[in-house]
Amino acid sequence: MKVLGISGSPRKDGNTQILIQTALDVLQEEGIETELLSLAGRPVKPCVACGGCAKAEGIRCVQEDPAFEGIIDRFIEADGVLVGSPVYFGSATPEIMALLDRVGYVSRSNGNFLRRKAGAAVVVARRAGQNFTFAQLNYFFLISEMIVPGSTYWNIAFGREKGQVASDQEGLDTVKTLAKNMAWLLRKLGG
Repeated sequence: MKVLGISGSPRKDGNTQILIQTALDVLQEEGIETELLSLAGRPVKPCVACGGCAKAEGIRCVQEDPAFEGIIDRFIEADGVLVGSPVYFGSATPEIMALLDRVGYVSRSNGNFLRRKAGAAVVVARRAGQNFTFAQLNYFFLISEMIVPGSTYWNIAFGREKGQVASDQEGLDTVKTLAKNMAWLLRKLGG
């Protein structure tokens, strides 16, 4: 079993990546293989709704975009996907939404390869906007027919400056519980 963890923050090694890595560490302890994908320095182009993925040979997005190279394969290979974003003006970053929109279109045009995979979101906020961002990311999982594990609270933590999220113990504990629940769910789904 494998979980793909995606940090949708444009900041390398920032608060979002800390939360994703925290969850991935717990998943590894639970015997789940993990992979971290950071979108920092990786300017993924947005979906242009061209419909090319429905007509393409093979499962792929037809846009030429080096930043998106190999991403579809990573989603297909993963049994679970963990997506993180900081809050930007009350919503997820453009980077993560560009990636999810493109993966979502390709999936739906190719047998819905995301169906029945586990999907979970984590969100970092300076002060507010986390609930909408959390819901926004979960909408992607739900419309993709993915199964969303829960935790003891919404999967959010607070921090603005790089590393500040590490002092939000409740947020870290919530993400760790999420990861344990995701591991349990993956074992149930995997049989």
